[in-house]
Amino acid sequence: MTTLKNDRFLRALLKQPVDRTPIWIMRQAGRYLPEYREVREQAGDFMTLCSTPELACEVTLQPLRRFDLDAAILFSDILTIPDAMGLGLYFAEGEGPRFESPLQSVADINKLGALDPSDKLKYVTDAVALIRRELDGKVPLIGFSGSPWTLATYMIEGGGSKTFARAKALLFEQAEAAHHLMNVLADSVAAYLNAQIAAGAQAVMIFDSWGGALSQAHYHAFSLASMQRIVDQLKRKQDGETIPVIIFTKGGGNWLESMADAGVDAVGLDWTVDIGAARQRIGDKVALQGNLDPAVMAASTETVEREARSILDSYGAGSGHVFNLGHGITPNIKPENVEALVNVVHSHSEQYHQV
Repeated sequence: MTTLKNDRFLRALLKQPVDRTPIWIMRQAGRYLPEYREVREQAGDFMTLCSTPELACEVTLQPLRRFDLDAAILFSDILTIPDAMGLGLYFAEGEGPRFESPLQSVADINKLGALDPSDKLKYVTDAVALIRRELDGKVPLIGFSGSPWTLATYMIEGGGSKTFARAKALLFEQAEAAHHLMNVLADSVAAYLNAQIAAGAQAVMIFDSWGGALSQAHYHAFSLASMQRIVDQLKRKQDGETIPVIIFTKGGGNWLESMADAGVDAVGLDWTVDIGAARQRIGDKVALQGNLDPAVMAASTETVEREARSILDSYGAGSGHVFNLGHGITPNIKPENVEALVNVVHSHSEQYHQV
C-alpha cells in the first residue's frame, strides 16, 4: 500500500500528536468551485455525476488541487442507499432531492430488507478505489453515509422537510415499524461503509443531518441507537491500519456526551457549540471536528481568518481537533476565502502543537 505523505488528519482523529491542526471542509467538492460546475454541466445531471466513477473522482480531487487540505472526501450523495432500495431518487430543479416511491405505509417499511452494496452501489466503491489510487498517498480518503434517521426522513417525506411531520408521526404512532426501519437502514449503512473501507476509504463519517429535530427521547431511541448499531458492525482495521469513525448530528449539542459514548473516534460539532466547552465535556474521550459557522465564509477574508483563530484558541493546545465548518460550505463562497481559511488554520495552530 502507498505510504501516506500527510497523515495528520488520521492522527488527530486518534488523538495522536500532530504538527498543526488538520482541516477539511464538508462539501469541499461543490458548486462554489467553477471547475466543479463545468464537470456538473458535462455530466448533465447530478446522479450521473455521482454514479460515474471517473467524474466522481475528478470532482473529489478538484479542491485538493487548489487548497492545502488534509483529507479528501468521496463525492457522492447521502441518499444513494434509499435509491438503491428502489425508491427512485431524482433531483427537482429548485426543490432538492425527491423520491418517486416514498414509504407510505407500515407495509412498505416491512418489505424493506438490508441492502447488499456490492450490487446496486458498486459505482460508489468503484469511485472509492479510483480516488484512492489517484490520490497516491497525498492525503487520506474519507468515506461516508447518511444516518438511518436522516435517510428515513427523506424516504418517508418523499424529499426534504421543514417539520418532518410524517417521519415523526411514525416514531410516535408506529414505534415497532420505526425500529424495523432504523435497523434495516443501520445494517445497510454498516455494509455500505464496510464496502467503502474495503475499497480504500481510510476514515468514515456518518452524517446525521436531521437528528437535531428530534426530542431527547426519540434521538436516543432511534437516531443514536441506530448509529451505535452501525458503529458496532464497522470494520475498524484495514491493511493493518486503524479506520477512524466520525459521527455528526447537526443540532446535537445537547447530546455530545451520549455521542462520545457511541464507540466512535470523533464527534462533529455544528457552529452552535463552543468547541472549548465541548472539549471540557467530552474531549478526553474522543476527538472533535468543527466548527466554523458556514455563513462566515461569505464575509471578508479578514473575518474568516479572525473567526478561525478564535475557534483554534478556544480548543487550545494538544491534538484531537480536526478543523471543519459546522455544516457544508454553501455555493456562494469565494474560493479565495477557502484558501485563506486553510492557510490560517495551519499557520495559527502550530503554536498549539509540539511534536
